[in-house]
Amino acid sequence: MSITVCDVAPRDGLQNETTHLAPAVRAELVNRLADAGVARVEVASFVNPKLVPQMAGAEDVAATIVPRPGVVYSGLVLNVRGYERLAASELEEVHFSVAASETLNQRNQNSSIEQALQQAERIAELAHADGRRLSVVIAASFGCPYEGSVAPSSVLAVAERAVQAGADELVLADTIGVGVPSQVRGLVRAISQFGVPIGIHLHDTRGTGIANAYAAVQAGVSSLDASVGGVGGCPFAPGAAGNIATEDLVYLLHGEGLDTGIDLDALIEVSHWLAAVLGHELPGRVQRAGDFKAVSAPPSGGVAATAWREEN
Repeated sequence: MSITVCDVAPRDGLQNETTHLAPAVRAELVNRLADAGVARVEVASFVNPKLVPQMAGAEDVAATIVPRPGVVYSGLVLNVRGYERLAASELEEVHFSVAASETLNQRNQNSSIEQALQQAERIAELAHADGRRLSVVIAASFGCPYEGSVAPSSVLAVAERAVQAGADELVLADTIGVGVPSQVRGLVRAISQFGVPIGIHLHDTRGTGIANAYAAVQAGVSSLDASVGGVGGCPFAPGAAGNIATEDLVYLLHGEGLDTGIDLDALIEVSHWLAAVLGHELPGRVQRAGDFKAVSAPPSGGVAATAWREEN
């Protein structure tokens, strides 16, 4: 069985860093991730650089990457103007974010949820006419930094409207890292009623990110977002720590017998490179510990020990 990993480090990972990387360096990060076998990469966000200066020069990043066959490159937009900027590039997938919380949506997009969904509908029309796929990310699906708990019914209402607006995929985002596996399983299964592929975007604020990722796989998601090295956070969501680290996620998935198409050793090298570029250690665990190639050891005795000796 295979599962798709989308690395969001070039966008969601870098947008919360104090170091602002030049477009050419961000494009190199995209290229390195693709070379490591990552199937989907979120390249940049086409937002106002005055509000998110780390994403200045999104067009330059998109123009500088070297497309690798089989890799899907995407960009995040929050309104039609953002889509028009993306449409001038070769990026083939659009990500649009809407929060399940009114307050976070106002802080993040300066609009109500309904206004954001109206933007999503227009973007879907434009994207589909251009041959692009639209993925709608539902932020604060498990909790909001301003309103607290978010009812599953609120998430379902946004999801239903997003599909009606033309979303080709729904991604549930635990923006501030408050969810636990039972919530993830329940919400993924509930969202499946809308008949589109489901992804999940997790932050590891409270140490539940990897457990939630596995719960999402068990519940039937088709893709998982992660950020190499575990870099990330949301500048408009206080307390949001980094995304789950891509290498930590890949280690889990490979250990569970799931194919990602990613070279874990190469991915670890990307994490080390990014840490050097940013000038600080990254929170991902596997990039520090390395991969583990298990070596079988003999059982302590009895029938099992005899069988082990015969096999070895």
